[in-house]
Amino acid sequence: MQPTLLILAAGMASRYGSMKQVEGFGPQGETIMEYSIYDAIDAGFGKVVFIIRKEFEEQFRKQFENRFSGKIKVDFVFQEMDYFVDKQYIPADRTKPWGTGHAILCAKDAIQEPFAVINADDYYGNDAFKKAYHFLQNDCKENNYAIIGYQLDKTLSENGTVSRGVCKTNAEGNLVAINERTKIYRDAEGKVVYEDESGITEVTSNSPVSMNFWCFHPSVFNLAEEMFSVFPKSNMDNIKAEFFIPLLGDEFIRRTGNQIKVVPTGAQWFGVTYKEDAPQVKASIDALINAGAYPVGLWN
Repeated sequence: MQPTLLILAAGMASRYGSMKQVEGFGPQGETIMEYSIYDAIDAGFGKVVFIIRKEFEEQFRKQFENRFSGKIKVDFVFQEMDYFVDKQYIPADRTKPWGTGHAILCAKDAIQEPFAVINADDYYGNDAFKKAYHFLQNDCKENNYAIIGYQLDKTLSENGTVSRGVCKTNAEGNLVAINERTKIYRDAEGKVVYEDESGITEVTSNSPVSMNFWCFHPSVFNLAEEMFSVFPKSNMDNIKAEFFIPLLGDEFIRRTGNQIKVVPTGAQWFGVTYKEDAPQVKASIDALINAGAYPVGLWN
């Protein structure tokens, strides 16, 4: 059975200022996630599932429903505030969705096979999809998930600091912990550093980091449902609390016999964290096309 690609496209892009999931960056208006879908098809994935807000359904269907016809199966699922939640535990003034872990849970009925999860607005590179496909086809089990690990220095922005989950691994290359660093940048001397309350600390430039590219067995849905069943009630006083995928990962490896493999890739990541990133993203895609990595028109 071919693996599925789940694309997280329900976020509202507060820092970016617009709906960046459907902004065109390619020469024929292709979005970033279309390059991911192209790479997923090339790697052997059989289906793509978009997780979106119900209010965006018409726009997404109009733009994408028939674009990949004959190339890959397409499905849409919705992430809404009241899904998998007892309404009495939803604060009246909460406006944010429940986060990426909740998004995965919302796809429970649409996916029965091993699957990968990515962000809609990140470019991951062909190598990453080939590595993910190989893992999902050969090594993914109920007790064995994976995360694609990017080199930290290949994930920075020239337009501001970035937040990254730096992966700590054991001797076998399995995940021990993800340490969130919220202000990472390259300093005047070219060193990669992060700032926190204790000051400025240098970090190894090729440290593996999570860019939210995960590989899961469908057993993850049961774990997500179990964990999220208590999350809203436990966070009634924090209207911005989010049930993130790393919370799932942490709990998964905490349970005896489970492991998450950190699968390294040398691929260059880029994305649109800031509005100012957009010209560089366009230039990066143009360079990949000029190098022969992609055709000028992806779907022609």
